[in-house]
Amino acid sequence: MANVLVNAPKTARRGQAVEIKALILHPMETGFRPGADGRILPRNIIELFTATWNGVEVFRIELSPAIAVNPFVSFFAVATESGTIGLRWSGDEGFLVEEQVAIAVE
Repeated sequence: MANVLVNAPKTARRGQAVEIKALILHPMETGFRPGADGRILPRNIIELFTATWNGVEVFRIELSPAIAVNPFVSFFAVATESGTIGLRWSGDEGFLVEEQVAIAVE
């Protein structure tokens, strides 16, 4: 399982834009770099990151081999109702990580 760090407010006012930050530890190998033995290392990247608020997608980004190791994502969403923000990373070699954080909207 990959290590994930998520920073999101625990509470927000209705209509407020809240910032959600996420960092995932992942090697992000491009598939173009030779290893110590001279062979090309197989590609291993995160291809897609999505965020949902109570099941409704609020953010999506498609990543490419040019993304750095341990990608950091930051985005804003408008707080409309209390609930759960679901974060999902998926990629090569069957990679899939999901994380959830709760936000109470006042």
